[in-house]
Amino acid sequence: MRRFPAPIEAAVAALTRLPGVGPKTALRYAYALMRLSRHDLARFAESIRGLDQIGRCTRCHMHTEAEICDICLNVKRDERLLCVVAESRDIATLEATNAYHGRYFVLGGTLSPLDGITPEKIRIPNLEKRLDDETTISEVILALSPDVDGETTMMYLSRLFADRDVKVTRLARGLPMGADLEYTDEVTLGDALLGRREA
Repeated sequence: MRRFPAPIEAAVAALTRLPGVGPKTALRYAYALMRLSRHDLARFAESIRGLDQIGRCTRCHMHTEAEICDICLNVKRDERLLCVVAESRDIATLEATNAYHGRYFVLGGTLSPLDGITPEKIRIPNLEKRLDDETTISEVILALSPDVDGETTMMYLSRLFADRDVKVTRLARGLPMGADLEYTDEVTLGDALLGRREA
């Protein structure tokens, strides 16, 4: 086994903690960092250290520097709409569309019974409390990935809120722009047919 100086081994060990980064990739990243000038390396390290100043909004649980995030403080947002996402980073993706102007709630993951992730281990009880506290909410939009865990979570939440006076919707699914029908899976094609609209 190859041995490296202790600082390189420490950097590799730290980098392998990132998702999708194995030992070889981490070593490549470590060497790339060593090629930076001392000034650039110091700026890189400082930017990472700055992440410890990020907390979570006490209302929607999005990552923010303040106790309450800018979206929750924005009085122009539609308080009747609450979009539920799995992770804080999903909000940036939805905001980039400029098509949604309501508020958000971050679950902190999705249900996965096989992995022991139950409603109490993500923020489903907090979501219920928010719906109890904010009676102006008339629609909950479930914006979760359509994978097994996302589908399980959306089904659970739909049943959980069935008795509430709130409309529960989910994002539409269908064919992406530029898709080729020949290579589209049956589930996506079926959803596209069901969600068709007038041309």
